[in-house]
Amino acid sequence: MGTSHIYPGAYSLNAYIAVKGCSEAIEFYKKAFGAIERGRLLHPDGKVAHAEITIEGSLLMLSEENSDWGNISPKTIGGNPLTFGLYVKDVDAVFQKAVDAGATVKMELKDEFYGDRTGQVEDPFGYKWMIATHKEDVSFQEMQKRFDEMFQ
Repeated sequence: MGTSHIYPGAYSLNAYIAVKGCSEAIEFYKKAFGAIERGRLLHPDGKVAHAEITIEGSLLMLSEENSDWGNISPKTIGGNPLTFGLYVKDVDAVFQKAVDAGATVKMELKDEFYGDRTGQVEDPFGYKWMIATHKEDVSFQEMQKRFDEMFQ
């Protein structure tokens, strides 16, 4: 059997983030989300050139911010439009674990019209996480109906 066109443990689409304080971020993700570190490559100065973690079975690649390589973190640019969507079995427990580890609540947990119980936090490194547990299958038609009712 030949080598796959997709990196082992990855999917066809994966996130790769730049972090100011990458080693600290890896430890945060372990505490907050139960991340498992697959490995890391270090620059001669000890900073993370490349690291891989998995969260709930999904690969997240990350590296230390390095402006020479075009890797700029949300902390440096003053914000981030990206939000990670993380599905977990017990959103209440994981949400609280993230807050206890140092995340800031951006949106309180609640049951949403689209069938998920969800809340949003921002990690200490400037990335937002929408943490959710799916509770109910809802068609787009029913979702639209519920969405419209919210604005009446």
